[in-house]
Amino acid sequence: MPDKVLITGISGFIAKHIALKLLKKGYLVRGTLRSMDKAEETKQTLNKHGADISALEFVKTNLLSDDGWDNAVEGCKGIFHVASPFPMKQPKDKEALVKPALEGTLRVLRASQKAEAERIVITSSMVAMMYEPDRKGEFKVKENDWTDPEWSKLSAYAVSKTRAELAAWEWAKKNEWKTKLSVVNPGFVLGPTLDGKTNTSLNVIKLFLKGDYPVVPKVSYSIVDVRDLAVLHIKTFTIPECGGRRLIGGANTLAMVEMAHILRDQFPEFSDNIPTRRLPNILLKILSKFDSRLKSVVQDIGRVPIAETDYVEELTGISFRSSKEAVIAAAESIIDFNDLGD
Repeated sequence: MPDKVLITGISGFIAKHIALKLLKKGYLVRGTLRSMDKAEETKQTLNKHGADISALEFVKTNLLSDDGWDNAVEGCKGIFHVASPFPMKQPKDKEALVKPALEGTLRVLRASQKAEAERIVITSSMVAMMYEPDRKGEFKVKENDWTDPEWSKLSAYAVSKTRAELAAWEWAKKNEWKTKLSVVNPGFVLGPTLDGKTNTSLNVIKLFLKGDYPVVPKVSYSIVDVRDLAVLHIKTFTIPECGGRRLIGGANTLAMVEMAHILRDQFPEFSDNIPTRRLPNILLKILSKFDSRLKSVVQDIGRVPIAETDYVEELTGISFRSSKEAVIAAAESIIDFNDLGD
């Protein structure tokens, strides 16, 4: 009998890629959804990409409610907790995203323990590792690094990811579950969309192609291809030595202006839309007060994070695609789906 696993938020960008690879490997996959309206679309998308959807089922849950979680985890050997709020426009209240992220994580952990799951893999983020007020210039992001959740410039998303992960490790320690918990901390996630939908990170590429950016912020990100990230989640689940570890997912770092140049070179038909002029930092700070999309960018001014992934590659055998390849794949899929409307 194949092993059964649970993926929370299965209709999301990262979760769909994880589901696709697990189904192709012969796992039985149960996915959680806030609304069952997304079940058929998710099923058809995975079927289109070659998954055996007879091994796929769905259950309705909500990160803010206990209802349904015991049924969701029942009989599951492994849990992939991927669901978490990641809005394009950051809320004014920095605590707004903390409750669903933190309470949802603890709900999944408690249910997993009750069901005696063998391993839970939580999708966190590099944003939970890389922000401290005095951390400037080029720096390495390492496994034991933590973001200061009290830093005043931190975005609501970064606060939520940091606090949720801290709570997960605290819970695991208290409940002697640390070896059953693993956390994956990806950088800026790009690569192909399976369904034509653009989440917050893919939307950056879409806005470049559409010409919605007149200038480019002077910020840099460690990028990871979603296909590699899905593989990393599965390896983290199957390799015992990954228990109790934080595994960074990231390839080389690119400045946003470098992303723009890659897109201009690879997609000349969009070159007139794609800017290469840089936005002065002082102007970025001013504009962020009026454009909520820029609020999360202010925290990145003056920082060039370099993902330290040697230990991840040694532990899992994974080899990350280049950031350039992830940028190109993201743009190709957006163009292929003709997703350049409003």
